[in-house]
Amino acid sequence: MMLSKRVVGAMLNAAITATMLAGAAGSAVAQTFPNRPVRIVIGFPPGGGIDIVARLIAPGLGETLGQPVIVENRPGAGGTVGMDSVAKASADGHTLFLGTTGNITINQFVYPKLPFDVERDFVPLSQIASVSFLVYVNSALPVKNIAELSSYAKANPGKINFGTSGSGGLPHLACELLSNAARLQAAHVPYKGSAPALNDLLAGQVQYIIDAVAIGLPHVKAGKLRALATTGPRRLANLPDVPTVAETIPGFEAVNWYGMVVPTATPPAVVQQLHGALAKELARPDVREKLVAQGIEPMATTPAEFGTFMKTEAAKWSRVVKDANVKVD
Repeated sequence: MMLSKRVVGAMLNAAITATMLAGAAGSAVAQTFPNRPVRIVIGFPPGGGIDIVARLIAPGLGETLGQPVIVENRPGAGGTVGMDSVAKASADGHTLFLGTTGNITINQFVYPKLPFDVERDFVPLSQIASVSFLVYVNSALPVKNIAELSSYAKANPGKINFGTSGSGGLPHLACELLSNAARLQAAHVPYKGSAPALNDLLAGQVQYIIDAVAIGLPHVKAGKLRALATTGPRRLANLPDVPTVAETIPGFEAVNWYGMVVPTATPPAVVQQLHGALAKELARPDVREKLVAQGIEPMATTPAEFGTFMKTEAAKWSRVVKDANVKVD
């Protein structure tokens, strides 16, 4: 059916008007942002590595934005509960999700059905950190390196368990990779977050975990835990005597990262304002020093750079999940 020029013109005018109104609404939101406290939602309980980072940057971020920045812990389903709450939040910049490789990238491949779509429901704000993990054992376990851990597991079948922050998360996949690479026979014990897994490691309920430097280093210094190796590409500056797993198993690497996303309809001007405040906070020498001391490498990529990185990571970890046959019910 042919449309008259008058009808076509009316349709074009309506579309242009709608676009202008949407742009005006976005500009209005940007001009008044922020007008109330800003929430940083994380998908794990207090005490884990990402919780430490969130609480470190929140005060300075609030000073720059001119409103308090509150950290809200919403654990459950490997971060899915917290991420879903942000997907459904108002897209006005007042609710941010600080996630991990697992939350933002891996979950979409290990959970049969998520209540949100990462690419559709979120826009990237910035990658904020890269985190090398450590392989921790209880100091009572008679092993001092990866080779000895593998040998001990073989000599004690059925007695070695590893704890993780949850099924399908990066600590879990890192442990599965280590099990395959080192021919390490061990059973998986999932928890709702890094902190409870760490507590059971300290209590001797599990024999090892792979997780962030920040949560376990104080216990290593206290003599309660032993760090066998780091999973990153190089030794850590603050732990020069701890080897990489790759020094025993060439090519092994499992590095976590933290990044922020916001609901997809957040006005671009608000995204840029948030990114600027975040970049300013991550550039502060005192913040960087505290993060580096805990094995966390701070960074502030642009939203476009983070978006490209997210796609690259999705391609990488989808293959790992498939090869390891990791599934979460």
